[in-house]
Amino acid sequence: MEKLNIKQWAEEDRPREKMEKLGTEALSDAELLAILIGKGSAKEDAVSLMKRILADCKNNLNTLGKMSIRELCHYNGIGEAKAISILAACELGKRRQMESPEERPDLGTATRIYNHMHPVMQDLDVEEFWVLLMNQHYRLIKKIRISHGGITETAVDIRIIMKEAVLANATILAVCHNHPSGNLSPSSQDDHLTKDIKRASELMRIHFLDHVIITDGQYYSYHESGRC
Repeated sequence: MEKLNIKQWAEEDRPREKMEKLGTEALSDAELLAILIGKGSAKEDAVSLMKRILADCKNNLNTLGKMSIRELCHYNGIGEAKAISILAACELGKRRQMESPEERPDLGTATRIYNHMHPVMQDLDVEEFWVLLMNQHYRLIKKIRISHGGITETAVDIRIIMKEAVLANATILAVCHNHPSGNLSPSSQDDHLTKDIKRASELMRIHFLDHVIITDGQYYSYHESGRC
């Protein structure tokens, strides 16, 4: 029977497409390595080739990482460039194990939000609106600038806020914007926007923590003012 190359496989079985749909955890070691080398040889597809190499390493990635470029090049379909890619990936895995996880800031209070965002906004001469997406422990997942606008206001699309929150798997969100004028008082537009974000968050079952207005040296918190 004629051998199928990876492009002829069912889409859900191709390593790249499988990773895109199901995530890296769904792929075997051989499939992940096959993505690195791209293709195998005329007689063997990339996944089968990497399965064979791993079998010779007793399916141990640590053993694979100890191989030399010359040893890997003994396999038909592995040239110097592919061997270097494999060993570089093994080295990255080793270095990752030695790294400490990145500490995500705790943004559970308005003061912490202010301290985190003030350096970003203190020198702005126009308004910017940011959303802070957090996990259930108030640890920041990511912060995103939603809009960059005029001196007295900036346009905000609530649909974008909700979309970003869902994509990040956030369970808590806060928003903040600056007042370049230095006036801490929220405007009527700020009030309406806060209500709309809270309503949308409740609909999406995401906890809306706060809306913080930032000036250089002070902040206004809707939550601390009992309005959020």
